[in-house]
Amino acid sequence: MTKHVLLPAGSIAFALLASTAIAAPTCGANTGAAATGAPIKVGGIHGNAAPGDFSASTTAAKAYFDCVNANGGIGGRPIEYLVENDQWNPEMAAQAASKLLKDEKVVAIVGNGSFVEMAVNAPLYKEENIMAMAAACAVSECFESSNIVSTNQGPLPSTVGAAQYIVEEKDTKSAVCIGLTIPNVGNWSCGAMEGYMTSKGLTGASVLLNPASPDVNSGLLEAVATGADTIVVNLPAGLAIAFLKAAEEQGLGDSYKWASSTPLYDRTVPEALGSYWDGKMFINAELTPWDKGGPDATNWLAVLDAYAPKDAARDTFSQSGFLSAKYFVDTLMKMDPATLDDRAAVTTAIKAITGYTSDLTCGPYYVGEADRHMPNHAGTMVVVKGGTFETVRDCYEYDSPYFAPIIAQEKALGLH
Repeated sequence: MTKHVLLPAGSIAFALLASTAIAAPTCGANTGAAATGAPIKVGGIHGNAAPGDFSASTTAAKAYFDCVNANGGIGGRPIEYLVENDQWNPEMAAQAASKLLKDEKVVAIVGNGSFVEMAVNAPLYKEENIMAMAAACAVSECFESSNIVSTNQGPLPSTVGAAQYIVEEKDTKSAVCIGLTIPNVGNWSCGAMEGYMTSKGLTGASVLLNPASPDVNSGLLEAVATGADTIVVNLPAGLAIAFLKAAEEQGLGDSYKWASSTPLYDRTVPEALGSYWDGKMFINAELTPWDKGGPDATNWLAVLDAYAPKDAARDTFSQSGFLSAKYFVDTLMKMDPATLDDRAAVTTAIKAITGYTSDLTCGPYYVGEADRHMPNHAGTMVVVKGGTFETVRDCYEYDSPYFAPIIAQEKALGLH
């Protein structure tokens, strides 16, 4: 199996990749001339407060839109990207969507990332006939709604994928999933992992932490009490690191097999975890490893280097935000310029997407008319090693009954 290694930021090879990226960001029409026409209003909503910061998705989307605006826009018109922070508060999430849809009259929502926003606003998106091309979905409503589609997978596929790898490669017999008690997040994703384990004649359990006051030490004790031989961490990166630090303090790194869903695939994580977790922590990556050097992987870094803050995250959600923005722009550029302010026309165009591909994903991106959307349901596995990540399994499909209707939809579209 070919292995792709993400090199440390200080290495020569990574520096060469970064310098290549800086040299040639390409976006939209790539004219090199700034767009000057009337703006096209587009919205975005992220969550940034305890228990985590999902703003990487909208930051990357904004960077791509800024690059597009500097390169001719959409038929000469710039994108005005209006971003709101729901602060993980349902009331604020509802207010943000109402402001964007009813006051600002945006034609689409792009790059969203939140634990609560989609759960609150999915009915409004359908009622207003607007599409949300999300990038950091985390709740079931995001994937089980007619008017939301995301480039990321969410915690259910990623957690199932992590468990599948550890079962198939490390002979796990019993796994416990560590999640959050947020409705339709922890119970939904960890429950699917339990279902996967049961389907294989194995044992699964869940320990869910209160996101308002997560007690990682108590959660760790509960996980140990299940008798599992494997702990699958399904938490935002900062909280996941805290949980693993608690396990390190108890000397549990070698007592269990360890896996995680995608939030720990962030290039700051190996250093944050330290050498103790070297070779121990296996992480599912919802998008392909960013060191592979394909056109979109390289351009994503290029766009962020040129148009995002220097401290902007380079992680899976950032990749997803870049892709959602790119797919949105690609779609609008094919439309009749006279219809770009027509929300219904934009919605129709987005729903007509049938097969965008990228080196950042393991399969095609599509939308279609459906009650659920999850085009991204295959991923890769990496391990923390040598202060960085090493790919241990390239693109593989996840094994769960949950994906049956998704596969059926893809077959109907001729994509599977």
